[in-house]
Amino acid sequence: MVYENIITGVEGDKLLPYEKCLKHGAMSLDNAELLAAIIRTGTNGLSSTQLAEKILENAGSLNGLYDMSVADLMQIKGVGKAKAVQICCILELSRRIAKQKARERLDFSNAETIAEYYMEDMRHLEKEHLVLVMLDNRCRLIKDKVLSVGTSTGSMVSIREIFKEALDNRAASVVLLHNHPSGNPSPSREDMKVTRSVLEAGKIIGIELLDHIVIGDNSYFSFKQMQYIN
Repeated sequence: MVYENIITGVEGDKLLPYEKCLKHGAMSLDNAELLAAIIRTGTNGLSSTQLAEKILENAGSLNGLYDMSVADLMQIKGVGKAKAVQICCILELSRRIAKQKARERLDFSNAETIAEYYMEDMRHLEKEHLVLVMLDNRCRLIKDKVLSVGTSTGSMVSIREIFKEALDNRAASVVLLHNHPSGNPSPSREDMKVTRSVLEAGKIIGIELLDHIVIGDNSYFSFKQMQYIN
């Protein structure tokens, strides 16, 4: 039988995750222990750490937690509404912290900072999303918009739709971003074809394509950095 004592902070003969955190710092905790420290308690027959391990197993990976809703989490035996809400709120908070930190460095002439800013919003998506970033003549953000949501292997958007949106918002230049659900940001032939078409159309219309960035799992590909766009 699993023994977990909230008062003494001992699980069997081991420190509970939150006690371990207090004594040695959060960096000393593994992924399951960090999650266990958040949910605090286990359930009948499972300690908080064992329940956390079960949640991570169902998620498939640490990143897989981002794909789980409150309803998904509640399908796991031992996870009630309160625990599910706690986990989802922590995940959303972590996403916002990462984005706020990235925003402080954001420079729309720098592919690395653009990728960093959009990374947390896009790298966990299960379908391809195409985002149009519209900028003024000082390279300041006017608006960004999801133009297309496709499948796990691709998305479709017309060149006309891209530039209609850009013209409607009086953009001087644009950046395209889309994610690869596989996690591999290497561009496909279709990605290269779309980039060339948008680049050429932009020259005619007078709206410059500054970059097309493909978002992978904590990685990215920039057409500008790789000199496909000059």
